[in-house]
Amino acid sequence: MDTLNAPSAADAAEPSYRGTAAEHLERLRALRETIPNFVTPSDGRATNRLSHAASVPPEFVELSAVVAKKTETLGVGGPNSARMRDQLEFADAYGPVADEYDAIAQLLRHSIVAARNNAGSDALLVYKTTRHLAKRPETSELAPSLADLSRLLGARARRTKARLNAAKHKAEVEKARAGATAAADETATKP
Repeated sequence: MDTLNAPSAADAAEPSYRGTAAEHLERLRALRETIPNFVTPSDGRATNRLSHAASVPPEFVELSAVVAKKTETLGVGGPNSARMRDQLEFADAYGPVADEYDAIAQLLRHSIVAARNNAGSDALLVYKTTRHLAKRPETSELAPSLADLSRLLGARARRTKARLNAAKHKAEVEKARAGATAAADETATKP
């Protein structure tokens, strides 16, 4: 039996995170159906296109509703005052709900990073211990596992180094552009 790949009794006792996560997703998706006026954006810029009119002050909307009500009584067509008030009430009532969802999402993302950190720290400790043990004759059977771990960790290190080099290059290019722009501005201002 391969003891390196066999699940332990502790692993079998772990909760099914995939199962509980799927349950949470199902409940969250079901919540969408209960929110009145819930709109799914048509594309990535849809919210930006709405933001201009959405940013008018609530007092402006309320006064416009009063004026619209007057035009309705005069028989002149225009926006429905009841609809404007309803939409404003919805926005005011559900704003804190969206804020709470954002806070929960931010905390959940932090929890995910913390869990990955814990798993990664434990894995690095196992790697360090395996490096030491693989050198001993009585635990030399760990050498193939060490080679696999080193290969995987090496790929991570190469990707990190490549990202750091790319960021450094980008910073140098931006610095050079800023210097060139400053020099051009200085030349343009000299008589």
